[in-house]
Amino acid sequence: MAALAHHHRVLSFTSLATPRTRLPFASSSSPPTHAGLRGARVLRHAFGGGSAPPAASSSLEELSRSCTTWSWRGMRVNYLVRGEGLPVLLVHGFGASVAHWRRNIGVLSESNTVYAIDLLGFGASDKPAGFSYTMETWAELILEFLDEVVKRPTVLVGNSVGSLACVIAASDSTRDLVRGLVLLNCSGGMNNKAIVDDWRIKLLLPLLWLIDFLLKQKSIASALFGRVKERENLKNILMSVYGNKDAVDDELVEIIRGPADTEGALDAFVSTVTGPPGPSPIALMPGIKVPVLVLWGDEDPFTPIDGPVGKYFSGLPSELPNVRLHMLEGVGHCPHDDRPDLVHEKLLPWLASLPSATEPEVAVT
Repeated sequence: MAALAHHHRVLSFTSLATPRTRLPFASSSSPPTHAGLRGARVLRHAFGGGSAPPAASSSLEELSRSCTTWSWRGMRVNYLVRGEGLPVLLVHGFGASVAHWRRNIGVLSESNTVYAIDLLGFGASDKPAGFSYTMETWAELILEFLDEVVKRPTVLVGNSVGSLACVIAASDSTRDLVRGLVLLNCSGGMNNKAIVDDWRIKLLLPLLWLIDFLLKQKSIASALFGRVKERENLKNILMSVYGNKDAVDDELVEIIRGPADTEGALDAFVSTVTGPPGPSPIALMPGIKVPVLVLWGDEDPFTPIDGPVGKYFSGLPSELPNVRLHMLEGVGHCPHDDRPDLVHEKLLPWLASLPSATEPEVAVT
């Protein structure tokens, strides 16, 4: 189990865990649709029936009531929108959902229009049978969401796999849909098969190939997924991923468990873990010209700062003038939920410093 978690962030549900770790858009004044109520029911289940949130969090019940859905290629995508100002889209990581941003939505929406989305296969969004999940598909979803729902240049904020999806979206955008990028411990791929230059992954490759084979056996995958979802296992995984252990509460565990119990979650899990890793951020970042803010927890066991991806991003500001980097001491893989105060301290001034969409593009420092 430990090896499996280290490999695919699978057991860790890397971003599966919301707080530290991944609800579709609608007018903030529009009433929830039938699909929106469906999303609310999923979230309430994930939130353990709507128990009282910590003081620093937005009300989970309120977030669930604010959800609605957007139809993308005939599939329902869950999202939330709140606030006014510069549009910001929050994109969760593997296994997480909109609720993973519970500690950020309230603060960010005081000065921005905040959108948070459940990627296809996660949260309250559809999990179609037999669907092959790829990084490129999620990037396409993000761009079409910006085009059809937001309809304004938007700052993309992603964690883990969500960060990589944002990088791909920014590199593919030809219509000025992306205003800026905020990357929180960006993943090197949809799964760790992308990080073959890391000696730790090289040592595990034979085991990882075996795990991929076993996960394609339905009965084995179901049994493993069931073990992963057990509360105690999830909590132990999250404790290993977070630097701030106090952030790993029962609510966080339930935020992950709820969506994982819905139909199609097992297939999404297997497809993500065994599928192609997708494009590398190392290959894409040099082509991105919009302002970029990189925030990196220095105690991340999945994308460690001394690994190939971490080393690349730590040296990026000296190579690209549009990139700003801040290391977050004592923080793990999901900084926004692990230590939201440190993230807001760096993120809010950076957002405020962005030139308007009509001003010439300059490096933001």
